[in-house]
Amino acid sequence: MKSQYRAIVIGGGVVGASVLYHLAKFGWNDVALIEREVLTAGSSWHAAGGFHALNADPNIAALQAYTIDLLSEVEAESGQSIGMHMTGGISVASAPERWEWLKASYRIFQTMGIDDVHLVGVDEIKQRCPILNTDGMLGGLYAAREGHIDPSGVVHAYAKAARLRGADIIEHNRVLALNRRADGSWDVVTEKGTVIAEHVVNAGGLWAKQVGRMAGIDLPVSPMEHHYLVTEALPEIQALDKELPLIVDLEGFTYMRQEQKGLLLGIYEINHKHWNMDGAPWDYGIELIQEDTDRIADELALGFSRYPCLETAGIKRWVNGAFTFSPDGNPLVGPVRGVPNYWVACGVMAGFLQGGGVGKSLAEWMIHGEPEADVYGMDIARYGDFASNREYIRQTTGQFYSRRFVMSYPNEQLPAGRRLKTAGAHDAMDAAGARWGNSWGMEVPLYFAPQGFVETPTLKRSNAFDIVAQECRKVREGVGLLDITAFSRYEITGPQAEARLDRLLACALPKPGRAKLAPMLGENGKLKGDLTVFNWGDGSWWIMGSYYLRQWHMRWFEQHLGDGVTVRDISDAVVGLSLAGPNARKLLERLTHQDVSHEAFGFLACKTLDVGLVRAKVGRLSVIGELGYEIHCQANEHAGLRRALLAAGKDLGVTEYGFGAVNSLRIEKSFGIWSREFTQDYTPDETGMDRWVAFDKGDFIGREAALKEQQAPSRRTLVTLEIDAADADASGYEPVWNKGRLAGFVTSGGYGHTVGKSLAMALVEREAADIDTQLTTHIVGVERGARVIASSPYDPLGKAMRA
Repeated sequence: MKSQYRAIVIGGGVVGASVLYHLAKFGWNDVALIEREVLTAGSSWHAAGGFHALNADPNIAALQAYTIDLLSEVEAESGQSIGMHMTGGISVASAPERWEWLKASYRIFQTMGIDDVHLVGVDEIKQRCPILNTDGMLGGLYAAREGHIDPSGVVHAYAKAARLRGADIIEHNRVLALNRRADGSWDVVTEKGTVIAEHVVNAGGLWAKQVGRMAGIDLPVSPMEHHYLVTEALPEIQALDKELPLIVDLEGFTYMRQEQKGLLLGIYEINHKHWNMDGAPWDYGIELIQEDTDRIADELALGFSRYPCLETAGIKRWVNGAFTFSPDGNPLVGPVRGVPNYWVACGVMAGFLQGGGVGKSLAEWMIHGEPEADVYGMDIARYGDFASNREYIRQTTGQFYSRRFVMSYPNEQLPAGRRLKTAGAHDAMDAAGARWGNSWGMEVPLYFAPQGFVETPTLKRSNAFDIVAQECRKVREGVGLLDITAFSRYEITGPQAEARLDRLLACALPKPGRAKLAPMLGENGKLKGDLTVFNWGDGSWWIMGSYYLRQWHMRWFEQHLGDGVTVRDISDAVVGLSLAGPNARKLLERLTHQDVSHEAFGFLACKTLDVGLVRAKVGRLSVIGELGYEIHCQANEHAGLRRALLAAGKDLGVTEYGFGAVNSLRIEKSFGIWSREFTQDYTPDETGMDRWVAFDKGDFIGREAALKEQQAPSRRTLVTLEIDAADADASGYEPVWNKGRLAGFVTSGGYGHTVGKSLAMALVEREAADIDTQLTTHIVGVERGARVIASSPYDPLGKAMRA
């Protein structure tokens, strides 16, 4: 062990070994991995070793595909056998809703470019897996690139390959403390002495909690127990001339793979159990937890009924081991806001499937400043401090585990961690019939329903369809009131505020008393935000954006705004309500003595107004394309402001509406939103955001890269589609076909209640983007016609919002 390294990785499981390997592979060979015991002495040694090609997040699916390809490469590079068995795998469905979901998923995987996946009938399932009882089964989804590996072999292959590239591995050396140095590097205090590291990576696995707390960080992770059993050799398998595929029984909560001439059966039980929520004991190593067969009895019974040969099988061993889970089951990866040079790579529940992609992305991040892929789905910044609460972790990780094989619906609202954050008028809106969704812990209204109404989870149009339609009509014809508490708000002040904002944002900054749409780019020229910037005229500026990106954007702001600027996230202190619709001005006029005529307060103006008893910050803009005003107030004024607006607008047809209607209304205007039309994987040119980029204003982050793209336009562009839908609408990632060839994919969709059409926005090849081009897509797995239409089918000239 040397006295100093560029980076030290803490933890010798599959993720830590992968991070070390990729750092060395990408050019940082002055790196070391420190392990308290021996490599794999945590979750890695007892993992079931299965790997799957499929994931609902296309970016994570791509990283999983990278991992699968990498395993053979690392085996060859290291000379260490990894015991790979590429058996293929089948996810099977026995319920009609699940079969429908698999058919829809198949089409989405086509969007991702996963072309070795296909739907299979019961006969093919039985042919591929003769020991499976297919009674009641409807079909399955077969993936060729699935199978299993030797967990220990994989970890040692990464480690040997890293050593060959110059990395050090130090075992039997527990890290005791982490101390920040004045220059931003770290004193890594270990049992064998103190080592200086410029960067530290927490790949602590079961001990990630403790390694986080060494740096003052409380990570939202918890270990949970997980069972599988391995049988003795079975005659039914000994008689086969092929290896069985990996089987996931979605209704039975089990997965199965062949283990030599026996079976491995794993269970995701409904009755989950946490284990050492504050992290594993330091002396815990290559050992297991006592099996608890009573707790998993129901799932075991389902498994034994699926594989009748288990009834007479001898059990070679039970494995009840701990794995670490995050609230949504995805990894926690990346830099930690406010703790420079401290990186996390933990909560990787599927380490042997995702570990390669995690290692690659984190190494790129550390070395180049950004990962190549959009990895927001596993970015630590998707959580705020609220997620570190122990009860929140208990509820959400338990919910994820128990629902691992339970079908989820896009309109389904899950209970864990709910009612954590609520707006000031929440209880009043609740009494008015609000039905709630959740954004970053905040309750947001989806729609307002009559007492006793319960929405049915579905992949198709829900029974709330008509309720949302009525809200849309009332907003378009009168005036709607929307709770916008769940918008993020950042205040920027200081002597260098304007100059630094001008470099941070790609737009020309608005003049005093004005607001502007503000794309923000990364150094690679791709999007980092679709924001709105306000110049209040008193030296203070606001940036507004998506509420759930608060930690992510604050990390970016703090990294790039620099000295002479103070940036504050004021989203908890300042909230708001939005007025939108043809009667919006009439309503506002009744509550203010100030002139809000079009001449005095035009489109994209902003000013301070007295609105009833509230002194509010008001911007004239709307997310739905109507005459609108965003009225911002202090959190403790929210309920009073709502009462005043409803009372003043009673005869004007004022109605409260939710974000279900917002989605319909905004898609009628072809207004994109973050995580759908705009992500950090897309460019301004392909999304149409380049219309707001001021290339002539001087230097700004991402300018050179965006200019190069403009000179050689991207091959795809954002369009609006009219879908020949029946009882379901597009939601996102459905494939778009041009004469049978994949030409793009849907970014988001919904029913346009004003225009009476099923609509979608899609990124498609430019040759398929002309108006009236006839295309097709698959909605819930069923082929439907799609036609490219002109942008903004409702009010294409934008007269309403500029009235």
